[in-house]
Amino acid sequence: MSSPSITTLVKIMETLPVSLQERVTDHLREYINDLQDEIKWDNSFAKTQSKLVAAARLAKQEIAEGKAVALDYEQL
Repeated sequence: MSSPSITTLVKIMETLPVSLQERVTDHLREYINDLQDEIKWDNSFAKTQSKLVAAARLAKQEIAEGKAVALDYEQL
């Protein structure tokens, strides 16, 4: 089932020459793929956010207790 927006988009696309339809389709496909990737990242981040917060709290605590050692980026 198509939404009214999809129906409108199809009608607009049908007014274009075939070569432009193909270009628009390629752009839309790429854009949709990018959106799907963003959704995956958002979901992944949401699943690990509590772990990241816990790690940040632990790091902050270790810094406060003097247990943290600064990284020497020259030796990495």
